[in-house]
Amino acid sequence: MSDPILSASLVARFAEIVGERHALVAEADIAPFVSERRGLFGGRTSLVLRPGSVEEVSRILALASETGTPVVPQGGNTGLVGGQTPDMSGGQVVLSLSRLDRIREVDVASNTMTVEAGVVLQRAQEAADAAGRLFPLSLASQGTAQIGGNLSSNAGGTGVLAYGNARELCLGVEVVLPTGEVFDDLRKLKKDNTGYDLKNLFVGAEGTLGIITAAVLKLFPKPKGREVAWIGLQSPEAALALFALASDRAGSGLTAFELCARIAVDFSVRHIPGIVAPLASEHPWLVLMEISSGRSAEDARALIEEVLAEGIEGELADNAVIAQNLSQADAFWAVREAMSEAQKPEGVSIKHDISVPVASIPDFIHEAGAAVLQAAPGARLVTFGHMGDGNLHYNISQPEGMEEQAFLARYREVNDIVHGVVRRFGGSISAEHGIGRMKRDELIATAPPVATDLMRRIKASFDPAGIMNPGKVI
Repeated sequence: MSDPILSASLVARFAEIVGERHALVAEADIAPFVSERRGLFGGRTSLVLRPGSVEEVSRILALASETGTPVVPQGGNTGLVGGQTPDMSGGQVVLSLSRLDRIREVDVASNTMTVEAGVVLQRAQEAADAAGRLFPLSLASQGTAQIGGNLSSNAGGTGVLAYGNARELCLGVEVVLPTGEVFDDLRKLKKDNTGYDLKNLFVGAEGTLGIITAAVLKLFPKPKGREVAWIGLQSPEAALALFALASDRAGSGLTAFELCARIAVDFSVRHIPGIVAPLASEHPWLVLMEISSGRSAEDARALIEEVLAEGIEGELADNAVIAQNLSQADAFWAVREAMSEAQKPEGVSIKHDISVPVASIPDFIHEAGAAVLQAAPGARLVTFGHMGDGNLHYNISQPEGMEEQAFLARYREVNDIVHGVVRRFGGSISAEHGIGRMKRDELIATAPPVATDLMRRIKASFDPAGIMNPGKVI
């Protein structure tokens, strides 16, 4: 058993709620819940609870409130900013939502799906697909990430350009408050102006105000046609012009526009089995573009061919290849989705999840690159992301031959350089990954004082005892 920071009697009271089988106390059982996949944020706990119902979550939080016991909610444990892990005190209880995994309803007429927090994102996508609908939230971690975590972090992903982020895909929530009260707002309404929009206080709050246990999600008609292409070009400026062209020609049919530096593609090809280079010729920059049509497959094909022909004729693009079937389209996406994982064999990285106005992306890339390389000569700028919504994963791999720890010692300096450029362009230091532990201090230091004061007031109102995911966000 882990260090018994929580008293044996308190552990027993919590365990009684979920049953001994679902109250984990052995060190080996607890281990997967106290660290995350990148190994940046670890912690300790004496107890992991795995409730199987909303009633059990309610009883856990009521007891936590009574005893002043901090609770850390956790979904699929795929977060990248440490929002889902306990601290090193050992006195925080981890509450895993993975057993709340029912799909309660798929309502085709209303284009909604009601699911519990522990439903894995890919399973939600498959349930929608089986009903002839689309749930468009799409992430590289969708085989593990859970809906509760997606909502708590306001996840983004590759579908934001056409469909919006998690907040925009959520119509209603069921939330257990720190007191144990259940806020049932599982409504399917697309229009509702009855007072404050309370659900959006919880979506994106990273479990600091309450625990989302279920949600009503928006569904969409499945596109009848979907075309995917890789495009080689010379510069971010060319990519921006191509994006404007594609937006003008395809409108809402432009469902993805991903900008990738050549090095990001090379890493995927070099290190991930089964990944092949999408274009035979090399280009400094590449775009992965997807165009969908609700009318027909022929319409989608005609649209993407029109955009590419105009792009190449106008010298915005040098070369392009269109996927010939769904399998090849999935293979094209696999190159993009492998990019984060493919950086690991190249050594350590200093990663940033930033957004700037779409029109500022080329200037940001040039200015940030010059500033980083002046401070850290030889650093490799592995830039990729959702250009269509202004969100870049601006990742910096260590210089070849440099010691890992020597590069990581520059973390704060490099981080400050990049985020300084982001702020000069009126951007955000957290576009889709959240704040968690990683960015809390920077949020407090750089957000307008009125904003941080309002957030603190909201936190104090919902969670006066400070038991909900303490040390995260604010």
